[in-house]
Amino acid sequence: MLPYVLNWGVIATGGIAHAVTADMRKVPGVNVHAVSSRILGKAEEFAAKHEIERPYGDYRALLADPDVDVVYVATPHAQHHEVTLAALRAGKHVLCEKAFTLTAAQAEDLVAVARSSGLFLMEAMWTRFNPLIRRLRSFDIGEIRTIRADFGFAHDFDPADRLWAKELGGGALLDLGVYPVSLAHMLLGEPETVTAHGSLAPTDVDGDAGLLLGYPHGAHALLTCSLRATSETKATIVGTHGRIDIADPFYNPTSIVVNGVEHTCPDGGYTHQIREVVERISAGDTESPEMPLDDSLAVMRTLEAALRQIGVDYLS
Repeated sequence: MLPYVLNWGVIATGGIAHAVTADMRKVPGVNVHAVSSRILGKAEEFAAKHEIERPYGDYRALLADPDVDVVYVATPHAQHHEVTLAALRAGKHVLCEKAFTLTAAQAEDLVAVARSSGLFLMEAMWTRFNPLIRRLRSFDIGEIRTIRADFGFAHDFDPADRLWAKELGGGALLDLGVYPVSLAHMLLGEPETVTAHGSLAPTDVDGDAGLLLGYPHGAHALLTCSLRATSETKATIVGTHGRIDIADPFYNPTSIVVNGVEHTCPDGGYTHQIREVVERISAGDTESPEMPLDDSLAVMRTLEAALRQIGVDYLS
């Protein structure tokens, strides 16, 4: 049994790392012990802001720190496989940002290493741990027939921006589309068919995409994502006995309406996800039943199928 207080290392110092680290410090059992950046000065600034003891100028140095129990990988998508693999080989448990990897094969590699090493690994799909999202399956709306979810915002094109840069794993699907796809997988499982239509940016990443996921007996999910246009970030789940409307933002809702009845919860941010990691590792578990590794693999297969149809190949 591991100690209840776990020492965390944060790899990368971008916006998402700041937000998640701030919430880490609210969770019992978490000590944010170390942070790394390619530029030591950025790691030092981050460490000062979040009261972190050890800043490092290279993630390998952080992974060599024997006091680090678990790492949070907040790098751009293109580095997820490399950094997570190194962390697992260094004997660290890992929470890796979504989308999990660039390809399904990369995801399969990480899962195989984690399982053979007996280490905890989880994709940081924080939506799965929102209290209202956790309750979705408990509401009786009959057999789910349709899921509709959208996530888009207009983002000025800049080839150096990580959202548009192919070498960093940019594009709408990996950054935004992963949310509606993961929601559909959570409720309906892996689709039998994936049909995608979208557009390419000058950097050969997807600027927007529409997906139709097909399931047995005609059930389907209609999902959109965009870096070109702003949409309402809502979701609707329609069943044979009713419907669930998830308020904007559906990826972290404080309100849902089930058959006309509103259910609410306070915004816990990333704390629910971090608490799950602490509890699972402390219990000796190697994955979370709320965000199992098989789900992450299935989501990556769906994203990869959609990207292929739109014409995105990150490894070419």
